[in-house]
Amino acid sequence: MIEETPKKKKEYVNNEDFVKALVKYKQDCKEAESSGLSKPQIPNYIGECFDKIARGLSQKPNFINYTYKDEMIADGVENCLMYFENFDPAKSKNPFSYFTTVIWYAFLRRIEKEKKQMYIKCKATEQMGILDEYEIQELEEMSNTPRQFELYDNIAEFIEHFEETKRKKIINKTKGLDNFFEE
Repeated sequence: MIEETPKKKKEYVNNEDFVKALVKYKQDCKEAESSGLSKPQIPNYIGECFDKIARGLSQKPNFINYTYKDEMIADGVENCLMYFENFDPAKSKNPFSYFTTVIWYAFLRRIEKEKKQMYIKCKATEQMGILDEYEIQELEEMSNTPRQFELYDNIAEFIEHFEETKRKKIINKTKGLDNFFEE
């Protein structure tokens, strides 16, 4: 009987090389700082790793259908550049995991920003009385592009859901404050 060895998935970011590049860059920064020079430019390899991680994560089912995926990727890479000095190779040898988490939360923040913008647009449209429910349905039927938030049948439902979520967040925060003041 022949045993099949499981196929190893091809890694798009090599963790060992990534750690080495980060360690080398941190050493270069320390040397530049001790010499009174400005920090050196981040190596292309590190930037490429950030980009590959962000693009790979954007292909996951959680994020694949958003129309603003490019903005999500850009936010993820930007956050990696902002916080990559916080990665400590002495504590962990897995920068892939660390930066995937950084990018994940950047994606979630972008989605929240876009939902808020969508809410503002919908609320303004509703308040101006520009479109009634019948006109909105007609426009949706005419367009062949997928809607961003297919979960909602119409603008009013989206607005209601967004406002309810906001109310729940505020209530949960005030409950925590009440417990704090009672003690």
